[in-house]
Amino acid sequence: METIVRCAKTEDTNKLTTFLENASLSAEGIEQAIDYFLVLEDDKGNINATLGIEPLGEIGLLRSLVMTSKTSEKELLMMFEQMLLLARDKHLKSLYLATNKSGTLPFFSMMGFVKEEKNLLPEELFQSDHVKHILTVDNSLFMKLTI
Repeated sequence: METIVRCAKTEDTNKLTTFLENASLSAEGIEQAIDYFLVLEDDKGNINATLGIEPLGEIGLLRSLVMTSKTSEKELLMMFEQMLLLARDKHLKSLYLATNKSGTLPFFSMMGFVKEEKNLLPEELFQSDHVKHILTVDNSLFMKLTI
């Protein structure tokens, strides 16, 4: 079965919202930032994975990474490569991510992200409700990728 990674479109909003909600993630803000989301689809148009950026001025916050069990490591890497291209096309200077799962650190480090101390985070990040929530979670940490 063949898959493709593509930028989400306005007509994908409902399908993407359902996909995220089925993964117990908030779909808040999807409609406003739909052109900052990627979808990995099979040849029948089913979403197998998604990854988005919440734009905050010249920086972006990675969010809404959801994969089905059908998503391969190769496809995940392809999504991240496309996300970097999208961030460059949108003229973002850096990407941030927040996690409380230490098992993901080797993968994100391999992708070029480095740990960022919370006291060094740019003010723009604190505009995000997602970041405000993450700051209340134990063991949360931030990583940064300069583009």
